[in-house]
Amino acid sequence: MGLADHGDAFLIPTPYYPGYVCVCVRCFFNSRCKWRPAADWRRAMHVTATYLGLLALVVYRFDRDLKWRTGAEIVPVHCTSGNGFRVTRAALDDAYRRAQKQRLRVKGVLITNPSNPLGTTSPRADLEMLVDFVAAKGIHLVSDEIYSGTAFAEPGFVSVLEVVAARVNAATDADGLLSERVHVVYSLSKDLGLPGFRVGAIYSSNAGVVSAATKMSSFGLVSSQTQHLLASLLGDRDFTRRYVAENTRRIKGRRDQLAEGLAAIRGIECLESNAGLFCWVNMRGLMRTPSFEGEMELWKKVVFEVGLNVSPGSSCHCREPGWFRV
Repeated sequence: MGLADHGDAFLIPTPYYPGYVCVCVRCFFNSRCKWRPAADWRRAMHVTATYLGLLALVVYRFDRDLKWRTGAEIVPVHCTSGNGFRVTRAALDDAYRRAQKQRLRVKGVLITNPSNPLGTTSPRADLEMLVDFVAAKGIHLVSDEIYSGTAFAEPGFVSVLEVVAARVNAATDADGLLSERVHVVYSLSKDLGLPGFRVGAIYSSNAGVVSAATKMSSFGLVSSQTQHLLASLLGDRDFTRRYVAENTRRIKGRRDQLAEGLAAIRGIECLESNAGLFCWVNMRGLMRTPSFEGEMELWKKVVFEVGLNVSPGSSCHCREPGWFRV
């Protein structure tokens, strides 16, 4: 992304989009399932290619995508259920110190707003705090706002660019570089339900970031037919307004239905959410042991006996066992 090299690091609040490789192997001739965590993707591929008569599920996620191209590292910013997993300045400072102890150069903070997997928008106060932090450290802030059009309840969605614009207009951007340190990424995959179009965007005032993105775009050009279709679709303001309104209405209805159904099951509770396509669910009450081993045991039951694909909280780097993304 033009911001980091080998030996650099990004801070990411937890939980975040699943980010390690794991393999679940089931023998065709035996209903018992073996859980094999694979710390690196090479071992996972070896398991997949080597064991005949076995079905291997390999999960590649965010950490791999970030690290392969840049060699950068991820340092988690540990958030807790005590405040609804909201990021705090203390947690950011702790992550920054841990990165320094590992002799990593922190180049920025990555957030997803609305959050995946929490299904919550970042309050303006939290965004102000994040902007203060990156300004004080002289680092970057990258906000993935791919779910911005899914907010269905208050406090609603606020883009970090609104916070930056307010500071620039109020002349509180001391060195004039804040707008060059804050970047937004977006895609049509979620809000418009068009993942197959493979269309995304980077909004940045940083010439280096724009240059790097321009070079990389040469390997994933959007066809002229797709551009024409999207230009016609997005240019119809009345249609886009009605579509977003109807889409968020349906998302809210389905979220409420899911939350009500889960609430009726003893031992399950949902984090209050207002955006996204999922619920962050606490199933600790259904676990035999309050540990990550107990979490994985419950996960296997849900996947293989119930037939429902959910993401365990440990795959999202959550430090508290028992949370799942549904």
